[in-house]
Amino acid sequence: MIKIEKPNGYIEITNNYFANLVGNAAQSCFGVTGMVNSNPYQTIKSAIKSKTSRDNNDQGITVKSINGNLVIDLHISVSYGVNISAIVESIVNKVRYTVEQATGLTVSKVNVYIDALN
Repeated sequence: MIKIEKPNGYIEITNNYFANLVGNAAQSCFGVTGMVNSNPYQTIKSAIKSKTSRDNNDQGITVKSINGNLVIDLHISVSYGVNISAIVESIVNKVRYTVEQATGLTVSKVNVYIDALN
């Protein structure tokens, strides 16, 4: 959960909201075929969720708040034969823009890890 102090009080935004927001933005980019689990906890969570729903937008996403700025880690799979550096640049720009427009928070870093080729 990310907690922001404003003059009138606190704003709390859940990690689930950020994960879905970032997941939708990343998967809408050309060449991205899906998200990849980044740790054992997400693997177990996605195995349980797959029994109940098909929505895995938060898979492979970690959002941290460091000194009021966001650091986002993405683990993705991409299509074989596409320009990986162009895909990564597109994802970084789209995710940064989407999160900053939706929340008003500053994204200091977007780390993209290519874990699979399809």
